Amino acid sequence: MRVKICGITSLQDAQQAIDAGADALGFVFYKDSPRYISPKDAKTIISQLPPFVEKVGLFVNEDAASINEMAKASAITLAQLHFDVNKALCKELILPYIKVVRAQMPEDVTAHSEEYRLVDAYCEAFGGMGKRLNLEWFDALDCSKIILAGGLRPENVKECLPYGFYALDVSSGVEKSKGIKDPQKVSAFINAAKC
Repeated sequence: MRVKICGITSLQDAQQAIDAGADALGFVFYKDSPRYISPKDAKTIISQLPPFVEKVGLFVNEDAASINEMAKASAITLAQLHFDVNKALCKELILPYIKVVRAQMPEDVTAHSEEYRLVDAYCEAFGGMGKRLNLEWFDALDCSKIILAGGLRPENVKECLPYGFYALDVSSGVEKSKGIKDPQKVSAFINAAKC
């Protein structure tokens, strides 16, 4: 099971997550988030990271030009799009991207089923709210292209494993406070996901 630790705001948190076995780190480029980091500050962290770790930028309601500009400024390797995007925008992006499905009902989790996508619980705000999806929505589905997010914590990772998700994405569930990770929780989460 792959794991992304999202809402990284410091080199220390980034390095501890990698040391614990994280496959990807998330950097939130949404200014209304308490986990916001500027592209410049993200680049300072990313420039000191080891290879073979995915660096993901989280975007909300941005146009392609802005996403491309922030991607260059930060050195991220993947864009995570937390808004409804059209094909024209996707074609203009200069880096790989992943769409986010903000699920409100069981039918939503099958959106974009032909592609890898992140499925999160819908809430008015964007990301890191700790709201959990009903796992029964994934019963009998092929979950091999789904990155599951929303309300995940070290204590409930085991419940997710039988579904065969491609990856798990966690932010608030491994924090001491908003934007500050708890290394023990990060390690416990990753250990539970990769056991």
